[in-house]
Amino acid sequence: MKHIKFSLAIVMALTMLNCKEAKKDTNGSPDNSGKSLDTTEEKLVKTKVQVNDTLTVNMSSKSNSRVSGTISFVQSGGEVKMKAIFTGLDEGPHAIHLHENADCSSQDGKSAGGHWNPTKEAHGKWGSEKGYHKGDIGNFTADQEGQATVTFATDEWCIDCNDDNKKIIGRSVIVHKGQDDFTSQPSGDAGSRIACAGITK
Repeated sequence: MKHIKFSLAIVMALTMLNCKEAKKDTNGSPDNSGKSLDTTEEKLVKTKVQVNDTLTVNMSSKSNSRVSGTISFVQSGGEVKMKAIFTGLDEGPHAIHLHENADCSSQDGKSAGGHWNPTKEAHGKWGSEKGYHKGDIGNFTADQEGQATVTFATDEWCIDCNDDNKKIIGRSVIVHKGQDDFTSQPSGDAGSRIACAGITK
């Protein structure tokens, strides 16, 4: 009888010890690889970081203009939102486009190349059935103080993905002296380039 009681005590002690070890393994203790196991909360945070991305670039004046500004790009899920704030503009309409190179080194801004057009479409108004460039953002209007705010959102861009038809890293933002007529090829006859910002990290 004593032997039976002693055996039962050993079995119960081993059972409790195994339960404690199992609990440790489910609470982020190192696995066999030496890495901590992710909790549900940690996995959610990692997923959020992969989905959201933010980038801010500064405009530099070109063609003897006084234009300056800041542009922010925020990617949330499959959409990129752009917000640009400009000062030093002439009152009235101006065109804004994405160009193919993140090179703003030349005084006239032409080092940025032509419009960003990875799908080889005709130039036109954004969303036109006749075609449009991925960089054809459009026109905006500066007020009497030469200030303007431009907002734009699209699922046809990404900040830094593996799709060259959507990736805006390596491109530039160009503001023009005049407005885009959405007809003239290949760039809308918008006049000289008065501000430039390379989109780089």
